Amino acid sequence: MKTFVLILFGMCSLLALTQEKKDTATEPNNLEGVWELKHQYLYEDNQISDTVLNQNGYRQVKIYSKGKVMWTRFDPKDDNEWFGYGTYSIKDGILEEHLEYASGPMMKIIDTMQVFKFELIMSKNSYQQINIDEEGHYSLAENYQRVN
Repeated sequence: MKTFVLILFGMCSLLALTQEKKDTATEPNNLEGVWELKHQYLYEDNQISDTVLNQNGYRQVKIYSKGKVMWTRFDPKDDNEWFGYGTYSIKDGILEEHLEYASGPMMKIIDTMQVFKFELIMSKNSYQQINIDEEGHYSLAENYQRVN
């Protein structure tokens, strides 16, 4: 009986060691990881009216990890520092970011709106967060690519 238990334990241990771990960072609908803004869409009548490409060294990066979000933006044409930190959640296709701390210019925005809500459209290596105005119309979308 001891031999049987030892063999069973050994097989279970071997199975646990050889079983491939699930990589949640590459699953669709999982924001865990680092993302870089590639471009933005402007909307008119809920249709994309223009694409705004990053220009002249402009960069924006977001990091999502264990319910936390941090983002930073660099624009060589803007002397202000732009960054923020807080928590995030996803429910029913809506991304909510609750900023708790941010740079000076962003803190002024947080004073009036601390929770940012976006419609979320995801694929394995990209996502889009869409601002929706008070009347339910799309206004702006930020399009991100996963950083490997």
